[in-house]
Amino acid sequence: MPDDPPRLIDGPRCAAASGKTTSLVVFVHGFGANGPDLFSLAEPLSGVLRESAFAAPNAPEACELGGGGFQWFGLIGPGGGMEVREAGADHAAPALARFLESELARYGLDSSRLALVGFSQGTMMSLHVGLRLSPAPAAIVGFSGMLVAAERLAAEPHGAPPVLLVHGTADPMLPFAAMADAEAGLRAAGIPVETLARPGLGHSIDEAGLTAAARFLVRHLGS
Repeated sequence: MPDDPPRLIDGPRCAAASGKTTSLVVFVHGFGANGPDLFSLAEPLSGVLRESAFAAPNAPEACELGGGGFQWFGLIGPGGGMEVREAGADHAAPALARFLESELARYGLDSSRLALVGFSQGTMMSLHVGLRLSPAPAAIVGFSGMLVAAERLAAEPHGAPPVLLVHGTADPMLPFAAMADAEAGLRAAGIPVETLARPGLGHSIDEAGLTAAARFLVRHLGS
């Protein structure tokens, strides 16, 4: 890993539809994607979260597989697997935390009025960073991801924001079983978690998952 701390590349953002911002939703994209990719969810969510501003940064590194996308951390390295994910998430965490602090300051909010919505590697980062923010975020939604360093979580200082995990049963990229593993790790750390399995869905977000996320965010951020 490089010694220099990574910095996020700015991405799209929009103000609250009502003109009054009382909360912030930050989308955290997956491996090889970019901020605009997940920012497409802002349009349907802004209709029910009218006092929420939205932002979607690009991850700090160009994707190691090319294609013009970005990554929070690389997946190619010695040892592979969870060791690479844990080291990568630790390295990228300060950059995401700084971005969240800056965006909240933009609207005069603290992290108790923040919701994180992650997909895949973005779910890993949303949980890794969001659970360690103080004050705890209002909510975290994770699509098609996993919990990194679950065994560390209970032993480290953390908050207990409500978490919703959504995962397709036919996901070929991150196994569906990762949702149950994440749920177990979160519950062991005293974090309230809800789950939604999407039968036959691959590595994607479908309408039912988005609807569940919208209801969850409305419940915890307010309409």
